[in-house]
Amino acid sequence: MPYYIYRIDAFPVKQLQKLEQHPGFRDASARAKVLRTELGAGDRLQVKVIFAENELQAEDLLNQVREAEPMLGDDY
Repeated sequence: MPYYIYRIDAFPVKQLQKLEQHPGFRDASARAKVLRTELGAGDRLQVKVIFAENELQAEDLLNQVREAEPMLGDDY
């Protein structure tokens, strides 16, 4: 399964744009880091790497809302 690199713009509506596809994590991760530095610190855009069978699954995974991690000591 390939690694996809997406640019995500969350304002005003979440928009995904596939930038690249890589066969290995190392290449995808290195390229994503370069793309993030090109965006700049003040930009609202994000660059994410996602591992998926195809583009449809990658976009589905990126659109899922993940539950927040429980806080330590929040177990009573």
